[in-house]
Amino acid sequence: MSQRLTADQESIRDTVRAFLRQSCDFASLRRTIDSDAGWDADLWHRFAAELGFAGVALPEVHGGSSLGALELALIAEELGAVLAPIPWFETAVLAAYVLMQAGAIAHLADIAAGRLTATLALRDAQATPLPDGIGPRIDNGVLHGTAYYVPFGAIADLFVVAACEIDISLCAVPRATPGVRVEKLVRMDLTRPLAHVHFDNVEIAALRVGAPGQGRAALEKTLAVAAAILAAEQVGAMRRTLDEVVAYSLQRVQFGRVVGSFQALKHRMADMKLKLEAARSAVGWAAMLLSEDAADASTACAAARAYCTDAYLDIASEGIQLHGGIGFTWDHHAHLFFKRARSSATLLDYPTVHRERVAFALLGAA
Repeated sequence: MSQRLTADQESIRDTVRAFLRQSCDFASLRRTIDSDAGWDADLWHRFAAELGFAGVALPEVHGGSSLGALELALIAEELGAVLAPIPWFETAVLAAYVLMQAGAIAHLADIAAGRLTATLALRDAQATPLPDGIGPRIDNGVLHGTAYYVPFGAIADLFVVAACEIDISLCAVPRATPGVRVEKLVRMDLTRPLAHVHFDNVEIAALRVGAPGQGRAALEKTLAVAAAILAAEQVGAMRRTLDEVVAYSLQRVQFGRVVGSFQALKHRMADMKLKLEAARSAVGWAAMLLSEDAADASTACAAARAYCTDAYLDIASEGIQLHGGIGFTWDHHAHLFFKRARSSATLLDYPTVHRERVAFALLGAA
């Protein structure tokens, strides 16, 4: 975040940073991703329920904090810096935001209280650009088909499903609903598990969110916000990667000198810093426009997402190489950041799709 923060925003950032520094180090992250569960339920409970960060964007009447995109971005950046294996982005941003935009209130209090984990289930098998690349379908009041590559789908209590029906319809489907089957996937990024969620003739009369075919606006707004918040998460991971590289360069000695004193490495780290600061500015711009509900906010979100995705891939790759031989080993955490960079690049559309959105917006304004 590049703009000046208020005292309250600084307090949120510092609280999240201090908590994660104590509760989510690389040793605990390793234990979590090596476990059968694949996520840290205790960390989630303390972060979401005890500290109340699951309801940051939700209205106070439902137990939330009524805060905006700037605060969400600050939290996401700190979570990205430690690769926190919890479904905060999926629950507090993807699921909560689309429910709020659609005017649904049934699950908001449980989300705000940290009692419910949720995620957005919608993608088709070909990963067609959103919001049109939707897999599930509704026919005669029955939900069927598959939502592919659902983040944290293996553990979510609630699936907010976008399905094709006239246009786009939304429904909130509890995991225990008859006809719901979750297929856990073997994934590259061990810190953000994925799953296919299959719907076998699920009756949705009592599960609808809004009127049939009226979910597109809520979904599009949610995807724009999510693009900016995911970009903020990428900024946090970039920042941590650069910090780790700089620290290592001041410890590793070669030819009688610390490697950080070599000009070639200084140039590469300087390039990483430039990309990080540009990414930070892009996210700050997008979050600011979202908080102002500006007409071009969605374009700013797409621009931030496209730039941050490419920058994170570059910085994560450099993070491995500048650690030398140790950076290529399984025991070092540099590869975890690289794998998160790769998985984030395809989550909520490729950067090329976001660049096309920016281009169309510029052409429309010309």
